[in-house]
Amino acid sequence: MDKQSNLLWTEDFTVHASDTDFQSKGKLSFLLDIMQRAADSAVGSLGLSIDKMLEARMGWMVITLIVDIHRLPLPNEMLKVHTWSKGNKGALWQRDYRIFDENSVEIASARSIWALVDIDKRKILRPSALPIAVEPYLEDSVGSLPDKVVIPADVPLQEAYRYQVRYSGLDNNGHLNNARYVDLCCDALTLEEWEESKLTGLQITYAQEAKYGEEISIVRSSRTEEGIYVRGQDEGRVFFEACLRFGQ
Repeated sequence: MDKQSNLLWTEDFTVHASDTDFQSKGKLSFLLDIMQRAADSAVGSLGLSIDKMLEARMGWMVITLIVDIHRLPLPNEMLKVHTWSKGNKGALWQRDYRIFDENSVEIASARSIWALVDIDKRKILRPSALPIAVEPYLEDSVGSLPDKVVIPADVPLQEAYRYQVRYSGLDNNGHLNNARYVDLCCDALTLEEWEESKLTGLQITYAQEAKYGEEISIVRSSRTEEGIYVRGQDEGRVFFEACLRFGQ
């Protein structure tokens, strides 16, 4: 096995009923969950487990993520996630993903930007702070560096609902988990909108970490040519901005 093949991590996941929605399709947050788990395993395989990172008071913070979806998974399917590091540009790390079904057909792909952070000071750390070497896998690329979400100023947004961060949404850093932000986006749509549309992608930028007890106003646009824009905000801050893309 050559050195490059060791840099590609693959992991299998089963789609359980609890991972699916009212249409018996895998939730978008489920895709983010398994990508996150695969990425944790990939870094862990290099000798840096989540426990060791927490002991060193370091963590990974996703900044921007773009997911392209060919189809959503179904109950009892066995999926295989491929993930690899594309290295870093300055203080930012790039990671790509591909998700395949049991027939080796790709059902989704993603590209993301991450930062290594000091958990206590909430400051971005230089790559040299990482105690292991994370070399880039060069045999594949989902695409270019993902751009941040920019909601056009002329797109009107209306409040869909309010959400308060509670125990069920927290990750091991004590902040709202990455995948839960996606649930907030999906909850902004009506069931009729889900029934009438086919989800083809997501673009999300995380701007501010949400802590326990904080209340977030979830605002959204009507459907535009680009998709449905969603933002999480309070009176003075933006927590995230996203765009859910749909096809016919």
